[in-house]
Amino acid sequence: MSQAAQRHEFQAEVKQLLDLMVHSLYSDKDIFLRELISNASDALDKLRFEALTHSELGPATDLHIRLEADAKARTLTIQDNGIGMTREEVVRNIGTIAKSGTREFLRAAREQRAKGGAGEGDKSSLPPELIGQFGVGFYSAFMVASEIELVTRKAGETAATRWRSTGDGSYTLEEAERAEHGTTITLHLKPADDDGEEHGMRDFTQEYVLRDIVKRYSDFVAHPIRMKRVNKTKDDAGVESETVEDETLNSMKAIWDRPKGEVTDTEYKEFYRHISHDWTDPLRTIPVRIEGTLEAYALLYLPSQAPFDLYSPEMKRGVQLYVKRVFVMDECKELMPPHLRFIKGVVDAHDLSLNVSREILQKDRQIQVIKKQLVKKVLATLEEMKRDQPEDYLKFWAAFGPALKEGLLSYETQDKDKLLELTLAASTADAAKLSSLEEYVGRMKEGQDAIYFLTGPSREAVARSPLLETFVAKGYEVLLFSDPIDELWLERAPRFRDKPLRSIGRGEVQLGTEEERKKEGEELAEKQRELSDLLTCVRLVLDDEIKEARLSSRLTTSPACLVSDANDMSPRVQRMLEQMGQAPPKAKPVLELNPNHPLLPKLQAVFAEDKTDPRLALYAKLLLGQAHLADSGQLPDPEGFSKALADVMLRAV
Repeated sequence: MSQAAQRHEFQAEVKQLLDLMVHSLYSDKDIFLRELISNASDALDKLRFEALTHSELGPATDLHIRLEADAKARTLTIQDNGIGMTREEVVRNIGTIAKSGTREFLRAAREQRAKGGAGEGDKSSLPPELIGQFGVGFYSAFMVASEIELVTRKAGETAATRWRSTGDGSYTLEEAERAEHGTTITLHLKPADDDGEEHGMRDFTQEYVLRDIVKRYSDFVAHPIRMKRVNKTKDDAGVESETVEDETLNSMKAIWDRPKGEVTDTEYKEFYRHISHDWTDPLRTIPVRIEGTLEAYALLYLPSQAPFDLYSPEMKRGVQLYVKRVFVMDECKELMPPHLRFIKGVVDAHDLSLNVSREILQKDRQIQVIKKQLVKKVLATLEEMKRDQPEDYLKFWAAFGPALKEGLLSYETQDKDKLLELTLAASTADAAKLSSLEEYVGRMKEGQDAIYFLTGPSREAVARSPLLETFVAKGYEVLLFSDPIDELWLERAPRFRDKPLRSIGRGEVQLGTEEERKKEGEELAEKQRELSDLLTCVRLVLDDEIKEARLSSRLTTSPACLVSDANDMSPRVQRMLEQMGQAPPKAKPVLELNPNHPLLPKLQAVFAEDKTDPRLALYAKLLLGQAHLADSGQLPDPEGFSKALADVMLRAV
């Protein structure tokens, strides 16, 4: 004779806790099904493990999870043929919130092994990789259900137990019947939103809704998730008939968990399209296995083309995160730094510490270890591609080079040396070819103590800069950088192979041997003394726009150029900061004049004849405008330059 149902109080401040879980813990109501499927998967794994050492349980065959929906009754049933629970286990695991049966099972299994229950090399007897950690996922079902009924029967026993609750702080227990071991959970669903959006309550009795949730969250669970599918057909006479067949909703194929040799290139590409929605083939596939103090598997991809929003703050970035094949989040930014935001893929972390809802990662050592290993593998792949498949690397660099160089700006980046190894730039050595810093160093002239570079608004503009004239004439190679990010990371004066990267547009430049530099310096100083009054006149005329006027050692054919003082911020960096709403200190450029240009003796003659000649001011403004055009292609005062040019033309005519 069966006992009457007994009423119990939950062993916690449960009413408040359930209310917190239903309204605050989970951001997406669809997650309840992920949690219940994860619990069912755990139960199946437990049975398979127990059956290895307890023959009386019989072979663990056809382990599966089944979903059944009844639209008229508004119920959803999730059942499994797993380990099941005794009455005492129901009270302990379901009646005590945050009492994780999985955690207790793992502890008991490890204790059994420690006592000699499994051989040292017998991995078939190791505890299964189980999902539950907190013992609260079951209660997420109260987000969508007004009442939950659970019927369970422990494997190896005949008695079954029914647990029922409306989430009001109490539950009932009674004896029940179940044909086989396992657990059946029936949810009496709350009303669905008309559009599924107001409260996120979709109609969970609809096949397409269940299929969508399983595909998103539980596609790679190792056991089949089945549901009856009704197929309606009509014969030639128009008579409609129905057939019912089992449909498996999940693929069970966690491609990242399989040895690389067992996965075809086609399968890798298909999976890339599935997670990235990019229909072009990836440039590289990067399988990653992390083993040791923690265990994680990853499958990363280098896309072949940049997304349109690569430089947008709203870009969706980060890899997909799974824990033991169960989907946790779509954009895990914590596992990939911003300068590698173009990387697509999945990470399955077996030992990752999550918060209770599994939606937000705790910032702990595990995250940093996994991130470090992923970054290391990506950079090693890029290094290998640069060395062995330079054509592919050039495609990558064209698409993602500016984003990769953002890592050179981060104070947290520990891989700046590797990023410098991967950096490419145009060079005066070969206008048609990009050069690496390593190649540049290999071509440096004897006695050269720095890597020379120049930045500009475009590759064409910087290649035409008059600042290059002396360097090209004397055979010194200069790297040409033209991405906006270059202005910022090069401001930090990086070093490569103990060689400083030095801008040829800053400070004063001396090239050649010590003897050549000394001779050139003396000649320049002599001319500077001869023309000091003229240079002072130019500086006074342009006092609001330049810091100094001096003779140049950089120029061979152009009459003038603009350079920054050694410790000043470059004009382009100033403009970039201003565009970002910052107010950097104003730094005036230095105007350098070519001492060997035929214009200078003529200006000196005008100055010697009449120090107040108005033509001096016109010529000074034209020289400054010409220098601005050569530097950036833009004039800070187009109107003033046009007026000065018109005045000179009038005088000439």
